[in-house]
Amino acid sequence: MTSEVNPSGGLKTDWVPGQPTVDEVNNSMQNFGGVDYLIFIVMLTSCGAIGIYFGFIKKISGEDEYLVGGRNMKTFPISLSLIASFISGISLLGIPTEIYVHGTSYLFIGLGVILVGFVMSMIYLPVFHELRLTSTYEYLERRFDGKVRFLGSVLFFFGIMTWLPIVIYVPALAFNQVTGINVHIVTPFVCIICIFYTCVGGLRAVVWTDFVQAFIMFGAMFLIAIKGTIDVGGLGVVIQRNLDSGRLEFPITDLSPSTRHSFWALVIGGFVYWLQIAAMNQNMLQRYMALPNLKAAKSALWIFIFGALSLLLICGYSGLLIHAWYHDCDPLTTKLVSAKDQLLPLLVMDILGKFPGLPGLFVAGVFSAALSSLSTGLNSLAAVVLEDFIKPLRKTPLTIRCADILMKLTVVILGIICVGLVFVVEKTGTHVLQLSITMSAIDSGPSLGIFTIGILLPWVNAKGALIGGIAGLGFMGWVTISAQTAIASGSIIFDEKPITTEGCTYWFQQAENLLLLVPPDSIFGKNNDETLGEPWALFRLSYLWYTLTGALVTIIVSLVVSIISSEKIEKLDPKLVAPFIRKYLRSTKTTELYQVQSASHDICTNNISVTSAQAPTITSST
Repeated sequence: MTSEVNPSGGLKTDWVPGQPTVDEVNNSMQNFGGVDYLIFIVMLTSCGAIGIYFGFIKKISGEDEYLVGGRNMKTFPISLSLIASFISGISLLGIPTEIYVHGTSYLFIGLGVILVGFVMSMIYLPVFHELRLTSTYEYLERRFDGKVRFLGSVLFFFGIMTWLPIVIYVPALAFNQVTGINVHIVTPFVCIICIFYTCVGGLRAVVWTDFVQAFIMFGAMFLIAIKGTIDVGGLGVVIQRNLDSGRLEFPITDLSPSTRHSFWALVIGGFVYWLQIAAMNQNMLQRYMALPNLKAAKSALWIFIFGALSLLLICGYSGLLIHAWYHDCDPLTTKLVSAKDQLLPLLVMDILGKFPGLPGLFVAGVFSAALSSLSTGLNSLAAVVLEDFIKPLRKTPLTIRCADILMKLTVVILGIICVGLVFVVEKTGTHVLQLSITMSAIDSGPSLGIFTIGILLPWVNAKGALIGGIAGLGFMGWVTISAQTAIASGSIIFDEKPITTEGCTYWFQQAENLLLLVPPDSIFGKNNDETLGEPWALFRLSYLWYTLTGALVTIIVSLVVSIISSEKIEKLDPKLVAPFIRKYLRSTKTTELYQVQSASHDICTNNISVTSAQAPTITSST
């Protein structure tokens, strides 16, 4: 061992002459070959071809056909589309990273996912499907008024526009790890393909590209799990190494809301987070609306739940596999990867790099997940912009041609904006899984609260819903941004599982707490612990409670305002509330309708009786 100056100018410690540096190792692993590029290009080309087929051969046109597929699509393709749209690259790369850094506690969120299936099938899905909506937020106008609908649409728009750049950025990280190509070179190229097929093919193109991408996504993850397990020495080695490090664990049952992953936060908080996404998010409901009946929609829901759980487990196992591979040489500490969410791509190059085409399959799988989410988001944004922002401002109906142009123009413009926002996401310096859940809570909590009071609390009025939604939005915006700032500045630090670099066979720069470092140009600034002081307890709230908190603030404020304003709810359509509440509903409209129906029935009965009595007379005279 010796100490000398390395080629990049820093001080080398305990360096063996001839020992490779971390940069040399990293460069040697970036062997993405011609076959890999070919597979990746074939995936993109097939997606574009599907868009061309539905846009120019089948000639999809018309608002109903473009946005909800004519409401006659098949259950299985819709189910796979739901899975592919929800399980983005954030999940494929973020969940393995979460398991590697923090342990297996996160996987218990699956219990909350199962609860979502029961609650949605019994409460939310029957209401939305029976109303045959195109925009989910049309419900808010029927239940409350146009102002509440506009608020709901704005919440959705804000949420998607903050989520999609993260979705785009994550697969670019994977591509950067295996090829060395800058993320800002690959993202525009790939997104142009996605914007194209979404723009010209509508929902049918989105669903069928999702269908293809779902198989690529599952295939890539299973390939990694099987080949990686064999190479590391078998399933027993994977389990033992994770047991030894404390990663294979159950969540604690601590009641403190500041505990990052308690059992209650995962099951209850996770349930509410997934409920908002699955039950009242335009991305998901637009697909349920494309099915011909409620029975088909419920079948698609349960296939989605099963598929999402399967992918959650395989991603979780991939995290265990990452630790089994790097248990004695942490690639985050050595900076073999520049970001936490590049751990899985690193593993892929270790176990599949020698096989031409297999790294390409993995990257295609990650990009498939991202493209499905991006196309879904853009298609849903087109529906919301047309139905909720443009149509209410027009006094005359749009022509079919004009509606088509507006929807496609919306997809193109918003797609370009999302690509530009990738630069902002890159500066946050936060693990993308937690970042995506945290940022989505700003809009998802209030949105869930508004829809829930509409479906379950028939006595809440429009004024209460509007003020409650605004209050929830403001409160959650303040909490989440403040908490994210504290995390990025280093004021809030989460416990992480032990790592070591004792078994590394390459040289790297020694540093302390590299796992917790924030990029120096972070948009949240540098660590100023001394000036910032101790963060408030509210900012230490687990990110899994954010959506529930936003929903509760919205519901409570809505109830208080409704009581104070004393505005009665009149003429409430029973279809607007959950099926089990309808029998208890005694609205003015229901009573009046019953009286009118009874009077009509009596008149009709009397007329029939008179006619019957007179019939013999008429006959005899004849």
